[in-house]
Amino acid sequence: MKVVFSVWLFISFTFHVMGQDLKQNVSVHDPVLAKQGDTYYLFCTGQGIAMWSSRDLKNWKSEKPVFAAPPEWAKQAIPSFKGHIWAPDISFYNGTYYLYYSVSAFGKNTSCIGLATNTTLDPTSLAYRWVDHGKIIQSFPGKTNWNAIDPNLITDKKGNPYLSFGSFWDGLKLVKLSEDRMSVVEDLTQIPTIASRKKKVSEENPLSIDDNPKDAGGNAIEAPFIFKKGKYYYLFASIDYCCKGPKSTYKMIVGRAKQLTGPYLDKTGVSMAEAGGSILLEGDKNWYGVGHNSVYTFNDTDYLIFHGYDAADNGKSKLRVEKLAWDKKGWPVLVKVK
Repeated sequence: MKVVFSVWLFISFTFHVMGQDLKQNVSVHDPVLAKQGDTYYLFCTGQGIAMWSSRDLKNWKSEKPVFAAPPEWAKQAIPSFKGHIWAPDISFYNGTYYLYYSVSAFGKNTSCIGLATNTTLDPTSLAYRWVDHGKIIQSFPGKTNWNAIDPNLITDKKGNPYLSFGSFWDGLKLVKLSEDRMSVVEDLTQIPTIASRKKKVSEENPLSIDDNPKDAGGNAIEAPFIFKKGKYYYLFASIDYCCKGPKSTYKMIVGRAKQLTGPYLDKTGVSMAEAGGSILLEGDKNWYGVGHNSVYTFNDTDYLIFHGYDAADNGKSKLRVEKLAWDKKGWPVLVKVK
């Protein structure tokens, strides 16, 4: 069977190959990827953390969720938590896959970031077993002016691991982890803000929200992802609103820095910590909003992985896989489809 795949993933259908149901145009939120052997593994928001596999980044097989039952620690930390886990992040280190994930109460910073590990991503392997290590970071209403969701693991030039995270409130944060990547080694009351939509306006009032809705902290930025390319670290983030179907206004911004800790500047030199950020991609007539991206290099090709709200399907969230190029000044651009 020959299947023609549109890069824009407009056409949805299911077909049977080698006894397996494979799908295109899959519905996901907050997708991240890892490749093991000749197979890509996709993790995304869902009950127990949704998981998909693919050989070609086009045709996807649904796998069993990472967690068969909600982690007990998460039910105790977040009373309203019922097992729907948000915004995972997958990375590989020293023979082990690290899967950070978010548990939260919607619209509140009653949130935690947890960690599970596995020595393989292949569900058919005898070694396949997710080991949960529990809570890494927790945020509290009225106590922490940040939200412990949307984790992303990145290492500096010396190999030191850091976790970027955050949504609304004071913006996106960056914290150093222990060498084994399983705990925080910095004072969580002192961690810096690396991106925000708050503008610096005066010495007396250094930060103010610029025309943002006041719900959920009134600072509509989330989903940090840091990608090293050449001499720069690139910080990708999503602004405005996801999860509203046809009313979604999600869009992606980017800035860069020569040091992992920043400051991250946009194309005009404005710091992302002070409302900077150059637009990478936003909604159009075909997609109401696009965002919560991750970036990878596979087979010498850079990819932008994200979800968009499909205007042809009443704003349903769909996986999008696009190739990235870099302009003469070193800024990311999407590869245009001819």
